[in-house]
Amino acid sequence: MIHAVLIFNTTGVPRLTKFYTALQQSASNLTQKIFSLISARPATLCNFLDAPELEGFLVQKDLDGEKLRVVYRNYATLYFVFVVDGAESELGVLDLIQVFVESLDRAFENVCELDLVFHFDEVHHILSEIIQGGLVLDTNVEDIELAVTSAAKARKESYASANPLSLGGGGVGGSRSTGLQTPLGWLTGKLTGVSTR
Repeated sequence: MIHAVLIFNTTGVPRLTKFYTALQQSASNLTQKIFSLISARPATLCNFLDAPELEGFLVQKDLDGEKLRVVYRNYATLYFVFVVDGAESELGVLDLIQVFVESLDRAFENVCELDLVFHFDEVHHILSEIIQGGLVLDTNVEDIELAVTSAAKARKESYASANPLSLGGGGVGGSRSTGLQTPLGWLTGKLTGVSTR
């Protein structure tokens, strides 16, 4: 099971924190502990490590002595970190991190730290298309991209139909099925035929 997904920069500032297991201590303490574990590791070491220090942070049920593991990848200025138990393959989780980063790259065209800051809702949506409840749902990048773009399109259409002041109607007179006009279309209709002074 995946217990947590974290993204933080090289100075330890968290940019995404998602926990699938209840916490016994604060999330900031856990993030600082994980950052201190992986930031001190040289780049020549493997990207996963046992982390018995984290057992005091997460509530674990029926693990039968399973130890927590931290699996991470460093991309430019960001660390992508997954906290997993023994049921997950470390190499599989590394591949899952790659799928997550590729999905972010497709959504943001070369993802950077500012994309995670300003579009956190979309980042969480992409993550929820990949993982829910600590279990992997989908690893196909094309399917994830299709689900994210269709949800974004539905969100825009819903906003445009619910907001009569929306300018996204697609024409001067508005092209919504509700028959409402955009403010620009209404104003243009009122001003036609008015002579200038």
